[in-house]
Amino acid sequence: MSSVNELDQVKLNGRDFLTLADYTREELDYLLELALHLKKQRKLGREEQPLKGKTLGMIFEKSSTRTRVSFEAGIYQLGGSGLFLSSKDLQIGRGEPVADTAKVLSGYLDGIMIRTYSQELVQQLAENASIPVINGLTDAYHPCQVLADLQTIMEVKGALKGVKVAYIGDGNNMAHSLMLGSAIMGMDISVASPKGYEPDEGITKKAISLAHDSFVVVTNDPIEAIKDADVIYTDVWASMGQEEEQEKREAIFTDFQVNDELVKHAHSDYTFMHCLPAHRGEEVSASIIDGNHSVVFQEAENRLHAQKALMVALMG
Repeated sequence: MSSVNELDQVKLNGRDFLTLADYTREELDYLLELALHLKKQRKLGREEQPLKGKTLGMIFEKSSTRTRVSFEAGIYQLGGSGLFLSSKDLQIGRGEPVADTAKVLSGYLDGIMIRTYSQELVQQLAENASIPVINGLTDAYHPCQVLADLQTIMEVKGALKGVKVAYIGDGNNMAHSLMLGSAIMGMDISVASPKGYEPDEGITKKAISLAHDSFVVVTNDPIEAIKDADVIYTDVWASMGQEEEQEKREAIFTDFQVNDELVKHAHSDYTFMHCLPAHRGEEVSASIIDGNHSVVFQEAENRLHAQKALMVALMG
């Protein structure tokens, strides 16, 4: 593979990236192949700049480390530039209609990435923008993270189809996007959450409908979920905006910690993943996240490569 153009078999130019459910297995395969290509080229010092002269606007309502740095570094490496736009500094934070903001930004930029709370706001932005809109995270979905997760699993396991993922913890945006991504790519996934903290029922049904040759299971038993797992995944027990529930959730989620005892039920060559930031001693023990099975920093790095592929495909 000598250039991005040689991979250009699936046309995604101008598309939005709001949820993985909007993409087919073929389209996600293309994005992952492109991500692996761009990563290889960067390691060889042969970076291409297919987005020279392009500008990505990055709207942040939620704070970020990985999302901001990976998108900003990524667009720069591709020859373009990124603009950090705090929602507090934009007129959208002072009551300007989302539609007006979308139309104005469409005249200045080549793409928008937004990290916020409401999925509805992201959808409104996309409906009114004439340029691609990328969901950098909402309370409902985290598709960019899962794109990088799929790339990481491919690198470590050699394939996606037939791999079993066990997600242990809060049925949050990570659980939602992992279920969708796993279902589309032919992976099995079991999600274990405490009663009352399961994934959204509608999103679960959507994932099940997409799983034509794999299974999607939601349970309240972490041992059942993790049995024979190839990949073990977890996330913080209290996400941004839920800080006041921290103590309550710690008590409820005690039996859902990924630790040495729980992982005994997985395959001996399991891979541990976490979207970060992590709270050692809460959702995962230090022995697991810092152990030999953990690939959390490879996974974090892949945010850069997966999102570069996304920008090339949508904005190129």
